Amino acid sequence: MEESTRISLFISLLLLLLVIFPLAFYDQRAARRNLKSYTAQIFSIGTSHLTSIKHQKQGEQPIEEGLSHARFNILRAIALDNYTTNNATNDFVPHGAVYRNPRAFHQSYLEMEKRFKIFAYKEGEPPIFHSGPTANIYSIEGHFIHEMEDGANPFLTQDPSEAHVFFLPISITHIVSYVYRRDVPDYWGPLRHVVADYVDVIKEKYPYWNRSAGADHLFVACHDWGAYLSGKDTKRELYENSIRVVCNANTSEGFILNKDVTLAGINLPDGKIARPERDIDPNQRTLLAFFAGGAHGYIREAVLNHWKGKDPEVVVYEYLPKGLNYYSFMKRSKFCLCPSGYEVGTPRITEAIFMGCVPVIIAVDYPLPFSDVLDWSKFSVQIPVEKISEIKVILKGISERRYRMLKSRVLQVQRHFVLHRPAKRYDLISMTLHSVWLRRLNVKLTY
Repeated sequence: MEESTRISLFISLLLLLLVIFPLAFYDQRAARRNLKSYTAQIFSIGTSHLTSIKHQKQGEQPIEEGLSHARFNILRAIALDNYTTNNATNDFVPHGAVYRNPRAFHQSYLEMEKRFKIFAYKEGEPPIFHSGPTANIYSIEGHFIHEMEDGANPFLTQDPSEAHVFFLPISITHIVSYVYRRDVPDYWGPLRHVVADYVDVIKEKYPYWNRSAGADHLFVACHDWGAYLSGKDTKRELYENSIRVVCNANTSEGFILNKDVTLAGINLPDGKIARPERDIDPNQRTLLAFFAGGAHGYIREAVLNHWKGKDPEVVVYEYLPKGLNYYSFMKRSKFCLCPSGYEVGTPRITEAIFMGCVPVIIAVDYPLPFSDVLDWSKFSVQIPVEKISEIKVILKGISERRYRMLKSRVLQVQRHFVLHRPAKRYDLISMTLHSVWLRRLNVKLTY
């Protein structure tokens, strides 16, 4: 019996034992209650939206065989309740309640480091292609594009035959900057054509898009219009099949759970890469909550209407008066309000985490970054829009012991939201790539 056949049989047996083993990224008790575990997902999610894709060449090829081994090793690590260690690189082992299942995450991350390869297309010219912003609210888009083309990136390959995913180096932010014109009737058209035409070039020049209908292709956008310019009106296969990594991860606007990836926003107004602040004693955090920002969207308007200038403990400004420091307020606050603006994602979440301030997330239809790995309920507070008027009551109702636990866990997850160039293990870019790796792991292709 071939090795791949033996592995497949073993995995099938493990799946039959789901009632015994909590094979999930979630905690063991939750997994026992819900047999729709992460392990089940890696064999069904992804394939469900690709059932109509047919391929002439059948049989498991080396790429898929390697992914089968990765799935097997993740299953085994969870079932046997142990870790694979790598003394050369294993400088961090995930643990604690902030992770849905630290064993699954750890093994999956090691499998990614061992196997994952990305091929970046060379077609196109800067600034619309192979470039992106690195000094504004959309900075993560540019840094991600540059990282995907950095020769020091260990996941980058120059051989497309060994690639698990193919990167489309398009900057939506730069398309908007250089192509958008508000004085034309159809301003969306030219923007969409840039994206669609690039995909058509790739389809005509290479075999990789056509063989998977784009399912092993990767696209990134942090601009608010990223979801629209990669939507079905631009290129249906890009929208339905490809892995879209977007800051505006709004499920009501086409974000597809378990296929698309939420990209954590980070604002770098001066281009300098931010780092977490040195933590201060909790007793020095004398403010209950803080927010400052424009009235962008109905959620922020509600926050401002209820709290702007009305309470010394819930300090809310629309715009900070001259001489006051935004980050100083965050550092002195126990909780930092992170309401959505015109779009769901906000860099305030990352800023709060950097400041050791417990994020209070007020959003609708927003799947949080890395939520297939991180349990946000363990280090943040989520308040429904309809309870904005009750913010103070809700936050006052959190005991000091609970607050200190939340805060300590905020510090624990900081490493996952830090941007490094080049990327480092378990940082913002590496965690984003791990989310991409999971989506690719969820899709079994026969090419």
